[in-house]
Amino acid sequence: MNQAEISPVMSDALVILGAAGIVIPVFARFRISPVVGFILVGVLVGPFGLGRLVYEHTWLTWITISDPDRLGPFAEFGIILLLFSIGLELSFKRLWTMRRLVFGFGALEIIIIGALIAAFLSMLGQYWTGALALGLALAMSSTAVVLPISGTQSPVGKIALSMLLFEGIALVPIIFLLGAMAPYAGADGEGSMGEALLLGGGVIVAMLVVGRLVLPRLFAQAARTKSPELFLSASLLVVIGASLATAITGLSPIVGALLAGLLIAETDYSPEVATILEPFRGLALGIFLLTVGMSIDLSTIWLNFAKIALAVVLVLTLKAVATGLLLRAMGARRGTAVETGILMASPSEDTLIIIAAASAAMLIQPGTAQFWQIVTAIGLTITPFLAMLGRHVARKVEPASAVPRQVTDSDEPHVIIVGCGRVGRLVAEMLTRHDKPYLAIDSDSELVDQCRRDGYNAVFANAARMDALDRLGVQSAPAVILTMDEPVLAQRITRKLRGAYPQLPIIARARDQLHAAELYRSGASTAVPETLESSLQLSEAVLVDLGVPIGPVIASIHEKRDEFRDAIKEGGALDYKPKLRTGSAI
Repeated sequence: MNQAEISPVMSDALVILGAAGIVIPVFARFRISPVVGFILVGVLVGPFGLGRLVYEHTWLTWITISDPDRLGPFAEFGIILLLFSIGLELSFKRLWTMRRLVFGFGALEIIIIGALIAAFLSMLGQYWTGALALGLALAMSSTAVVLPISGTQSPVGKIALSMLLFEGIALVPIIFLLGAMAPYAGADGEGSMGEALLLGGGVIVAMLVVGRLVLPRLFAQAARTKSPELFLSASLLVVIGASLATAITGLSPIVGALLAGLLIAETDYSPEVATILEPFRGLALGIFLLTVGMSIDLSTIWLNFAKIALAVVLVLTLKAVATGLLLRAMGARRGTAVETGILMASPSEDTLIIIAAASAAMLIQPGTAQFWQIVTAIGLTITPFLAMLGRHVARKVEPASAVPRQVTDSDEPHVIIVGCGRVGRLVAEMLTRHDKPYLAIDSDSELVDQCRRDGYNAVFANAARMDALDRLGVQSAPAVILTMDEPVLAQRITRKLRGAYPQLPIIARARDQLHAAELYRSGASTAVPETLESSLQLSEAVLVDLGVPIGPVIASIHEKRDEFRDAIKEGGALDYKPKLRTGSAI
């Protein structure tokens, strides 16, 4: 195959896979977000970068993409898969609990920010219809960039998800509104929108009914075949079919993708679906980010640098301040409001769609559309830096010491959890569920800060210092729980606590039976070797799957557990066999 016969699809695939497999790991090595990496690669290989030199140097065809429109369907697929994966993490119950944020704050945010930007542009001379279109466009925030950064579980992530869900719902009415405002729009625009929404609502109801009946059976059958290919095919069939169903009715395809994710989340197969689609989602989102980079014309930016920079700063500042103030008015903490406002300040991929629709409706001039498309692309590019800035500013305006504690009086008896990591958080959640007050402590200030922002009752303290524990009320604590994965430190703290408080219950996390024995010798009331029980459960599952009768398997598991208990009893110099599992080990 000579250069004249190079397939555009093959050269595009080479660039995309090269970006994913070679360039992005280099950015990751220097701790630069992959989002920025993909966008910068798009700038480099796009039609405004090396792509403009293809006709002079044909070998550049192998490493450039001269027609970004070819990647459009794949970029859209990336956003669809992102919303589908978000649906997998949610449930209808959780979505219902978020309704106030989605339809309350989400609607207020779009209306207020859109109106402010529209008013400002009108004062600069933009006709009111075009100003309104640009205001609504710039009020949007990026689903594809923000959610991978914020997640959906933290307070910031939950608020961001609520805002973005409403924006996804509002996209279609906004597009219809722009069509109705067009200079030559017909009189049936409002009726068309009503018909589309009615038809879309009917399709959503049908999907809810059919999905609850069909999806569990579909994935159960796919799982029975034990064929990864069939499971992947079923997953793609559901997400693409749901997206097409809502797109045909005039609604956004991401609504169908989200709904499909919510329906599968109600089945037992959601973890497997999420795992099998994760590589596709990451690569498709990478393609979307490449297309964003390809839309940035560095020469145009250079010629209009002052205007573009001013526009970017003004839009980001207005959105950050307005979002932060709205969140504060709705009761959010200062740190959460500031971090969310800054993170959500940049425009969105939907901004580009709305700008294109406004241009097609002749509400704005082509030059104006190009200007704001560049502003949007720059905003998307710097979103990861906005996230870092938001976290930094949030820590300044609301340091860990300023976050209100659930336990405000150190004399009130409360369980002390040493360690704010994965295990400490889980213990805190279980204590909260049973209305048992606790206080988590850690010597990592950033970890404590993040835990408190996520709603845990945590303070900074060094558990190795007895005076720090005394100030936190260890003398009246019902128990102290050591959750850190640091064997030597755990033994040292256990020894100090037992020497100072002989009657204090001390429950400690142990790595294995040897570490558990050491903790018992140091004075622990209970040492829980986390690897032993998981290993026994894994062995039990393997033996049963291999066809060994369940009775002998359970008997051998009990025998092995008893051997561990004997070994810990001997190693820990105990006069009794310690518990390994509350339910059966006695």
